[in-house]
Amino acid sequence: MSIPCPAYVLNEEALLRNLKILREVQESSGCHILISLKAFALWPLFPTIKKYLHGAAASSLNEARLIYEEMGCPAHTYSPAFSAQEIKDVARYSSHIIFNSLAQFRAFRGQLSNRSLGIRVNPMVSVVETDQYNPAMKGGRLGMTKTQFGDKLPGGVDGLHFHALCESSASDFERVLSGFEEQFSAFLPQLKWVNFGGGHLITRKGYDVARFISIVKKFKKKYPLEVYIEPGSAIAWETGDLIAKVLDIVENNGIRTAILNTSFTAHMPDTLEMPYRPEVAESSTGGTFRYHLGGVSCLSGDFLPDYAFDKPLQTGDIITFKDMMHYTTVKTTMFNGVRHPDIYIKKIDGAVLPLKEFSYLDYKNRMC
Repeated sequence: MSIPCPAYVLNEEALLRNLKILREVQESSGCHILISLKAFALWPLFPTIKKYLHGAAASSLNEARLIYEEMGCPAHTYSPAFSAQEIKDVARYSSHIIFNSLAQFRAFRGQLSNRSLGIRVNPMVSVVETDQYNPAMKGGRLGMTKTQFGDKLPGGVDGLHFHALCESSASDFERVLSGFEEQFSAFLPQLKWVNFGGGHLITRKGYDVARFISIVKKFKKKYPLEVYIEPGSAIAWETGDLIAKVLDIVENNGIRTAILNTSFTAHMPDTLEMPYRPEVAESSTGGTFRYHLGGVSCLSGDFLPDYAFDKPLQTGDIITFKDMMHYTTVKTTMFNGVRHPDIYIKKIDGAVLPLKEFSYLDYKNRMC
């Protein structure tokens, strides 16, 4: 079928490739891998994902409910803070609940007798350069430091959780785990599980999978605990693109900008927030025709500079932003009422099927 753009197109074959890698890692290392919904939450694919992974991790009540309803299993749920109004519903949809502070743990533990409870900790080892994505940044709000615990954990804590990685390597993981052990090893004998969080980019080409497996096996041999990880990007890494179309070309002071029918701030926010520069399939490092690529919103900064092409761009040309499934699809907005990209899946047999087609009513209902 012809795909109207803008549109996200997920490649089923690429997703299954990632899931098979993760299942092998899960089986070889003895850890339990959870899909993290904050990175990828296309729930029509949950039944497929469930065949390969242990379960799912939530960061809010809504994510926990979506996991429970569409994956058919309770969530491992963490939030920087839970409200008194939502904690009973969080418990309804969760098997594991992880608190960000002892104050929250003490406030709610009496209502959660049938749930496994944990505390998020900060290993104080920073391997992420961009502070906005660095959970272990100095003065950060995520996780407790060793000094805040004193000499022992309170009764009722089954597990500890840390998340200090972002699209990181096995060696980064080893470094952070070493810091975690250095600070919290005295607590480990009283625990049932540990959660090493996300940021493990296991499915990226060149990732040292054998080293990751070895690290986890060594830890489990030393500490007989259940081990969970919840990679986000790794599930949907390089599994799909965002396809856009050139609507117009404008020029200012010798700089040409191709205005697209999509938006960076609305549909690819990490390109401006992190920032990072997405690969464009039609661009060429040796191209002599240079353009800024501009979004269709009215935000002045809704553009990325200086992409090169082998031939001049024309109205109607297709621009394909590669690797736009993880985080991108969960962080989109309807800012300016700009048309939201539809979502399609390209099946293994080549058929392209719609997962979600957006309309004016999606925008209208979002606003009120």
